Amino acid sequence: MGETKRTMLVLAHTGRESARTSARQVIERLAAAGVAVRVTDAEVPALECAGATVVPAGPAAADGAELVIVLGGDGTLLRAAELARPAGTPLIGVNLGHIGFLAEAEPEGLTETVDALLAGKYWVEERMTLDVVARDNGTEIARTWALNEMTVEKAARERMVEVIIEVDGRPLSRWGCDGVVCATPTGSTAYAFSAGGPVVWPEVEALLMVPLAAHALFARPLVVSPDSVLAVELVPDGGESAAGQERAPDAALHKARVADGGDTAADRAVLWCDGRRRFDLPPGARVEVRRGVLPVSLARVHGLTAEADAGGTPAGGEFTDRLVAKFGLPVAGWRGRSGPRR
Repeated sequence: MGETKRTMLVLAHTGRESARTSARQVIERLAAAGVAVRVTDAEVPALECAGATVVPAGPAAADGAELVIVLGGDGTLLRAAELARPAGTPLIGVNLGHIGFLAEAEPEGLTETVDALLAGKYWVEERMTLDVVARDNGTEIARTWALNEMTVEKAARERMVEVIIEVDGRPLSRWGCDGVVCATPTGSTAYAFSAGGPVVWPEVEALLMVPLAAHALFARPLVVSPDSVLAVELVPDGGESAAGQERAPDAALHKARVADGGDTAADRAVLWCDGRRRFDLPPGARVEVRRGVLPVSLARVHGLTAEADAGGTPAGGEFTDRLVAKFGLPVAGWRGRSGPRR
């Protein structure tokens, strides 16, 4: 964008007064320290801030920026990731939402967080993403990505969606279910967690597949290699059953299909990525999920201890502390190790 000094992009949940107030404080503090501040044209009317450069709210907004500072909840950070990922710019979130698992700081630590960023006392970690492709009869109908998760869900509340799941080109099982979640370790504490999936530490490289309310005896969460390819195929009504027999379509559904001149909402499913990007899936569609080519970078100010190595990698245990704090886990009575670590 032409700046020769340090540049940071500030994004906020402009629907919350607390986020707007905090964003103005951050902008003023950065500007006072001589940092060039950017805000998007979509947010500038609500922020009513002076001294910031207004940029279009698109993938180029974060080009050349040192950081993207996000004030809001995880939804706001996921929105910010859409801007930061193409530029490879690290994100740092200040939680003004509910759990805010992706956020690095809480409102009460806002000043300290900004001061640490200004002093360069932060480190950056890369988080896995998912590349997602949907096809219908071999024709590509959607190509997208996700930081947390991709879900294939039923489109009609009154019916299950029937799927065959595949790992590395081999069929594994068939479920009638509400849907299927494919998640990253980052997303293991989001939708996949609510669906009964495992919590996976961020530094573990893996892909997760978690069924949603599957009507099957074998429908367990799966953890596979980060180099694996997961696939979800929609079994169209009237297609082959698990026993290889032709299924007769429901009479009322068939009547509705004929009246509509094609498939109905009950036949279709929906593809969601991070709860933000939606694509309709026709009967028989196939969705493939693999490790994303572009990661998302998160800036961190916590976890830098005397044990951190020269490269700035934090000592272990920070994610454990985050789990305890975010979920209010009971740890009273823990005695642990005393004295300095070796």
